[in-house]
Amino acid sequence: MKVEQTELPGVLILTPARFGDSRGFFSESWNRKTLEGHGISLDFVQDNHSLSAQVGTVRGLHFQSPPHAQAKLVRCGKGRLFDVAVDIRRGSPTYGRWIGEELSFENGRQLLIPAGFLHGFVTREPDTEIIYKCTDYYAPECDGAVRFDDPDIGIDWGLPEGVTPLLSDKDAKALWLRDFETPFVYEG
Repeated sequence: MKVEQTELPGVLILTPARFGDSRGFFSESWNRKTLEGHGISLDFVQDNHSLSAQVGTVRGLHFQSPPHAQAKLVRCGKGRLFDVAVDIRRGSPTYGRWIGEELSFENGRQLLIPAGFLHGFVTREPDTEIIYKCTDYYAPECDGAVRFDDPDIGIDWGLPEGVTPLLSDKDAKALWLRDFETPFVYEG
């Protein structure tokens, strides 16, 4: 497993080794013992899998607040997506900054996003599947969102010319960062 740091401390890119032959390949997307050797010890309790049919589907920027805050390990099962994490920990030197990474079936890369970060993605191919592990169970009372197109964050989603983002009602009505009171505190 290759583990890479990003510009946002705690947000990591994990690239599992693939072992291929004439049948295809085998890969370990998560191995507790291997990752503990890299200082990563998380207890994942839920796996999620979603399909987005259209190019330009945006999901996010989502978070789940304490006491059910979630770290996530995100990968692409089919297709291609641009995955984003945004630091929303009050007092963090990187508050409001974002990192984005292309995840695809072909590159096998995964993004590890700690609690205290917004998460979102946009699809870059039709019928893109996202698969992710979470460290806490979904709790609707702790579910929240910030606008994907917030100018104070300034994410370049890389949408192709003429593609209008496809959003859920929840994401279209999400708060702006300036109106959002974060429940997360930087403990750096």
